[in-house]
Amino acid sequence: MEKLLFLIPLLPLAGAALSGAIHAGLAPRKSAGVVANLAVWGAFALALSLFLGLDPGGVMIVRGFTWIQAGSFRAAFDLRLDSLSAVMILVVTGVSALIHLYSVGYMAHDEGFAKFFAYLNLFVFAMSLLVLGANMLLMFVGWEGVGLMSYLLIGFWYDREEGFAPEATPARAGQKAFIVNRIGDFGFLLGLFLLATHFGSLDYGVLKAKAASGALTPGLALAVGLLLFLGATGKSAQIPLYIWLPDAMAGPTPVSALIHAATMVTAGVYMVSRCSFIYVHAPIALGVVALVGGLTATLAAAIAVTQRDIKKVLAYSTVSQLGYMFLGCGAGAFSAAVFHLTTHAFFKALLFLGAGSVMHAMHDELDMLKMGGLKKYMPITYLTFLAGAFSLAGMPPFSGFFSKDEILWQTVRFGDPFHVALYALGALTAVFTAFYTFRMVSLTFLGKERFDPGQVHPHESPPTMTIPLVVLAILATVGGFLGLPHVFGHLNLIGPFVERSTAALEESGGLGHGAEWIFLLVGVGCALLGILPGWALYKAGPGWGERMARRLHPLYILSYGKFFVDEIYAFLVVAPLRLFSVACALFDQAVVDGLVNGTARRCDEAGGAVNKVQDGKVSTYAAWFAAGALVLGIIVLVGVLR
Repeated sequence: MEKLLFLIPLLPLAGAALSGAIHAGLAPRKSAGVVANLAVWGAFALALSLFLGLDPGGVMIVRGFTWIQAGSFRAAFDLRLDSLSAVMILVVTGVSALIHLYSVGYMAHDEGFAKFFAYLNLFVFAMSLLVLGANMLLMFVGWEGVGLMSYLLIGFWYDREEGFAPEATPARAGQKAFIVNRIGDFGFLLGLFLLATHFGSLDYGVLKAKAASGALTPGLALAVGLLLFLGATGKSAQIPLYIWLPDAMAGPTPVSALIHAATMVTAGVYMVSRCSFIYVHAPIALGVVALVGGLTATLAAAIAVTQRDIKKVLAYSTVSQLGYMFLGCGAGAFSAAVFHLTTHAFFKALLFLGAGSVMHAMHDELDMLKMGGLKKYMPITYLTFLAGAFSLAGMPPFSGFFSKDEILWQTVRFGDPFHVALYALGALTAVFTAFYTFRMVSLTFLGKERFDPGQVHPHESPPTMTIPLVVLAILATVGGFLGLPHVFGHLNLIGPFVERSTAALEESGGLGHGAEWIFLLVGVGCALLGILPGWALYKAGPGWGERMARRLHPLYILSYGKFFVDEIYAFLVVAPLRLFSVACALFDQAVVDGLVNGTARRCDEAGGAVNKVQDGKVSTYAAWFAAGALVLGIIVLVGVLR
């Protein structure tokens, strides 16, 4: 039974190979949808069966083979299933399976149908390897695999430019994602090198034992923690490397759902939680993680408030929600971060697929100001989208409320000024989140129609698209009951389960659980403070928003312009690098090439001069022979006379 663990990543890999063969013309292209879905649904069924058979607190290590052996260093191709990886693999395969099913209808008329499913299967394979690998080197293989597949899927429509900004075409968006992530991955690699150098292994079991024995010094833990987190800021889109994720919307909508909900962007949160045994020895690193998470959450939410592109709103929402997860990790509440990761997978996949359903009905229109009144045309999409919206806004009893407020409570309960300030950032973010979420719902589904009925004919999506929406809506509605707050009694199922595989901070005073009710009520207040204005002010259309944009023009420009972070990076980083590259090219041409080519020319000229001596003519050789004899004769004569 344990050996079946290897089938979880191998099934999507086999599905990718078969889908690739179908794309090459070995079978009808529609069959790729069946093959890819069977592969991922099969992986989910295996993950579920192994999850149910996992002993409480147990760890399942499935030995494969020795992959790298260099001196005393050994890296094996082994897989590990414990409570943390079990929850993650269920999220990865389960949500991915629903997205695969949805994609059958969404991509039905695309010429690259089979290739698309090959890429989707490879994405699930890479993420499964990242989650199930028993050592950090195997995690890094999956880490790079999801990076490669994000590049291929974001740029899937690489030949399309119409309808995209010049700097955000699918091809450029894919390149941006790939390059920005390489910056973070450089830090990740340095962290791995440090661990391997000091401990001679990257196996989780060995590293945890070394940390428990005191071999992990605070200085080493701080250095490794910060380097690994640099990798996480790239993969999970945090300050300063978050800029690739909003542009990633250039890919097909199922890709957006897959990246944002179940795979790539959750990798950083999983990695930090998996390495919690390092972070609990580095309080400064935890503080950095929490601060970056809190600032990212607020910044991204402030940008989302003014965006018109429905997918861009959801993209910045993901950046913001990931900030919440890192805020939880920084507070030492790794199980709360994983809980929010799980509920976020449900409602964010739902919202992205709902946005895709809207695009399917609106001929790929993304501008919410050109929508309105879609509620009557798309009742299933509207109701399911509404469930996801309430969850994202943090309204009880929807799942996002429980997971988000668990993170905020775990942050504020420390009671010190630093954590109280972080809580304030989180609460402000909650208000922004609820506001932009219901602004999005109102502009898209409510009010008068702002499209030309003669040109656009909205309609409900086919069952292959609506069934996943319904399933995800149910999960987004009831998923929060997996982690009820402590004040409801000992009914938290996911927290204690995940904590079996994560390290814990030492308890140190702070607020008691009696205060938790107050902060739960504050959380509800924050949600209502955003939901009510977002619904009331935009249900009739964008008029109020346009008036406020004129009155608060500087703030509006800052938010709508995304605080001009891309432009700042272009000026401070990209432009100097281009100038440096041009200078290097000129130096190469003028100096390096000048020296090399000049030397070659002088040698060629010298060779040309000498070549006249060796021209192949007998008369020339006779003349040189006579001249030599004459010179020799003169030398002899001079010697005799002396």
